[in-house]
Amino acid sequence: MTSQFRNTYIPSSVSPPGDTLAELLNEKGMSQKEFAERCGRPEKTINEIIKGKAAITPETALQFERVLGAPAEFWNTRETHYREYLVRKAESERLQNEKNWLNKFPINQMIKFGWIRDYRKNTAEQVIEVLNYFGIASPEQWDVDWKKTSTAFRKSEKCKNSPESISAWLRRGELKASEIHCKNYDKKVFESALIEIRKLTTESDPHIFLPILKEKCSRSGVALVFVPNLQGAPVSGAARWLTPDKALIQLSIRHKTDDHLWFSFFHEAAHILLHSKKRIFIDLSDNEINKFCDIEEEADQFASERLIPAKILTNWIEGVRNFSADNVSAFAKSIRVSPGIVVGRLQHIQKIPRENLNKLKVRYEWEQQA
Repeated sequence: MTSQFRNTYIPSSVSPPGDTLAELLNEKGMSQKEFAERCGRPEKTINEIIKGKAAITPETALQFERVLGAPAEFWNTRETHYREYLVRKAESERLQNEKNWLNKFPINQMIKFGWIRDYRKNTAEQVIEVLNYFGIASPEQWDVDWKKTSTAFRKSEKCKNSPESISAWLRRGELKASEIHCKNYDKKVFESALIEIRKLTTESDPHIFLPILKEKCSRSGVALVFVPNLQGAPVSGAARWLTPDKALIQLSIRHKTDDHLWFSFFHEAAHILLHSKKRIFIDLSDNEINKFCDIEEEADQFASERLIPAKILTNWIEGVRNFSADNVSAFAKSIRVSPGIVVGRLQHIQKIPRENLNKLKVRYEWEQQA
């Protein structure tokens, strides 16, 4: 029985190098006492090595080479493999008791999306797979490194948020962003790109606008990734810095309409442009206020203004007789944005009910993939 660890073969059992030593001594008809004398080692030490109680040091390996002929490298390698096996065995036994920790993660979804491999029949192996996913050595270290990260989000009374699910979602964004080549971040280039990106809101087909959107972001030093939502992590988007020269905007596919998508994008873009490089901004709700409320309101204001300038919207509202589909579509065309974005704004400022004009919104069909 074997397991796979980052494409490295790991046997399920390894015999101590003392077994090999005992076999060689038997073949040569040499007693432990005689062998110890030839090596210049106490007989007790040789006996403990044979029983696996004592380790073969590099100096001892060299002595074995001269007495038995087997290269020192052979003994050193056998000893290393055996000691590693003992450590892995002990770790596996310990991790077998981490089922409660493992169950806090949305394992089924992570496997479904192809983020991790399926070892659900073996708790220890599945724990190791999750640790590898996060690049963390132990569950205890996960608590140190990731739980503090998950406190930086807006809490929603309507949703039961899971730090483990949020961290898994964020980590997927990191991994996907690592595959995206970006130029060094340039604020002016990004600001100019946002002007061009706004024009993409009139394109209804994601297969057309997404490659362009991602390319304009990467040229500005911003990796843009889309990650499916996980149970316990109803995230709209997140923004952070991966390096001083590379930013990340991570969007979910929680919302399937154009007004939500584009508002979320510009909201996260505001965090990159305007706010600290040391913070992670995670938005789980558009209606709740967290301790960074001023920052979130500033990002909301930025997104609103970039999509539909307040002055232009106010002038149109004052001059229009009714918010019919034709009037909204004509206004959207005049300012070169999607009609769905106008509808979303009118609903947000309570000029029309939430159920009105939703037919003007574009609904995207996202692939639930990694």
